[in-house]
Amino acid sequence: MSDLDKILDRLDRLESKDAIRGLVTAYAIACDEHDLPRLSSLFTDDATFSSSSGAVWVSGRDAIAAMFIETLKTRGPAFHWTHDVSVEIDPDDPDSATGLVYSHAETTPNGVVSLAAMKYVDGYRRADGRWRFSKRTVNFLYYVPFAEYGDGLNSEKRLFSGGERVPADYPESLPQWQEFHRRHIGRT
Repeated sequence: MSDLDKILDRLDRLESKDAIRGLVTAYAIACDEHDLPRLSSLFTDDATFSSSSGAVWVSGRDAIAAMFIETLKTRGPAFHWTHDVSVEIDPDDPDSATGLVYSHAETTPNGVVSLAAMKYVDGYRRADGRWRFSKRTVNFLYYVPFAEYGDGLNSEKRLFSGGERVPADYPESLPQWQEFHRRHIGRT
């Protein structure tokens, strides 16, 4: 590979990472604006969207759009924002990448003001020069009604789903969390 080819490869990877960060931002904006056409366009035709809790698992752009229609029917105003976005371009396929995205949201499911902290585990694919989600898995640190925020964070059951408290997706389920607590605190 020539020096010029190496530079062009590095430039493509940098531009790809920037485009993927823009994709992540576009997702947050489309969710908040209930812009279903834009939201749907961010996914590949064969994409999957899931949650670690198992509450959601859909496959295909049309199924993802249908899931968002049902979700947004009960959601009033919301504000999503992303923090850390880590992107790794596949070294063997410059049109494929993975990512980890930390984010927060203020939402109003069924009129209940709620707060959420999430970690998305993503897959991205570039086709026709455009990056899209090929996989998106949401993991909740918490999703609690605002009125219960103070008490909710001190419980492993920090995820409100279907009107019930259920265990959060992380960090308690992570092997490294469990190992730390076993070794240094004496519990898992």
